[in-house]
Amino acid sequence: MSAPVGYAKNGRGEVAPRTVSILGATGSIGASTADLLRRRPDAYQVEALCSHRNADALARLAREFGARFAAVADPAAYRALKQGLSGSGIEAAAGADSVVEAAQRPADWVMAAIAGSTGLAPTLAAVERGGTVAVANKECLVCAGMLFMSRAAQAGTTVLPVDSEHNAVFQALAAGRREDVRRIMITASGGPFRTWSKEQIRAATVEQALRHPNWSMGPKVTIDSATLMNKGLELIEAHHLFAMDQSAIGILVHAQSIVHGLVEYIDGSVVALMGSPDMRTPIAHCLAWPERIEAPVKSLDLAEVGTLSFEAPDLERFPALKLAREALEAGNGAPTVLNAANEIAVAEFIDRRLGFAGIPALVEATLNEAVRRGAMHEPASVGDAIAIDHTARRLAQSLVPEIAAKTL
Repeated sequence: MSAPVGYAKNGRGEVAPRTVSILGATGSIGASTADLLRRRPDAYQVEALCSHRNADALARLAREFGARFAAVADPAAYRALKQGLSGSGIEAAAGADSVVEAAQRPADWVMAAIAGSTGLAPTLAAVERGGTVAVANKECLVCAGMLFMSRAAQAGTTVLPVDSEHNAVFQALAAGRREDVRRIMITASGGPFRTWSKEQIRAATVEQALRHPNWSMGPKVTIDSATLMNKGLELIEAHHLFAMDQSAIGILVHAQSIVHGLVEYIDGSVVALMGSPDMRTPIAHCLAWPERIEAPVKSLDLAEVGTLSFEAPDLERFPALKLAREALEAGNGAPTVLNAANEIAVAEFIDRRLGFAGIPALVEATLNEAVRRGAMHEPASVGDAIAIDHTARRLAQSLVPEIAAKTL
């Protein structure tokens, strides 16, 4: 007998609720995942939850879902978490090692949604344990994509893409044989500055960059969407997820965010995945895969949408995308440096120490300096990736005053 949707068979062949862990439980992806879980309380059992430092929210979630383990990455938040879980019987822990422990707990399905390169170690730990890992942290594939996918293959882990674009391509690939795929295409909304001139973009403020027209996301991803770096990172992610050469990965600016990804086959057929812009759709797809569950999203009404428009990205106005393609082509650790420098640049922009145009400028300067110093190589381990990441961050930080003087 096959297990009902959302359930899994345990080691004794008995049907039981699917066990789930969420890495990054208090972020936007974590909140959307929790929303889906609470609609099927009989089908899923939460094993572990973790967050960076939001102990109060984490404790509430752990109590609500009856989690067995909860961890905060910031040791300073441990006391608040311990107090929040007092009397619940839920194990509390803190520190980077405890987040890795959360990833290694016995769960059938892990949502890897820790933002930034700090998510690399726990996501890789989840992959090496086996089972199914739904990846919402694109940075782990950008920083160490070859390492990540090879470890997943060795462990027999199923890697499911949560990003709406990659999830769309994943679904569209089911329409034909892999050897019959000509190319894949991911879409970009174009962000808040899609129609702005180069001069207007250069003068953009933090408030303007955080005003995304279609999606509700965290500040880092929203800024990346405004620079189109998000699409550059997704290009690198797609290369590793689908083992596609970058020349076979296209990017289309699609302002309506209705078509999320497309696959073109050798006979000229193009299969597109459409849906309302709501992250609960790809999360629900991953949560129930290979089955489907109902998600509380707005039904797509194409008559209401009216028009779907597409255009090529403008690399002159949005140079971050060009930098990402060049980093992918260069390899040898360049994507790791790109990601680290971008994280520094975005943080400096949000803190108003760098102009908007300074984000790609700082990334480019850091890449050039890393090459000059011979500071890049392909990561062979998590330690390698972290070392390259830390070196790139130091380089980027040292270049901030020079770039800020040119772009503020």
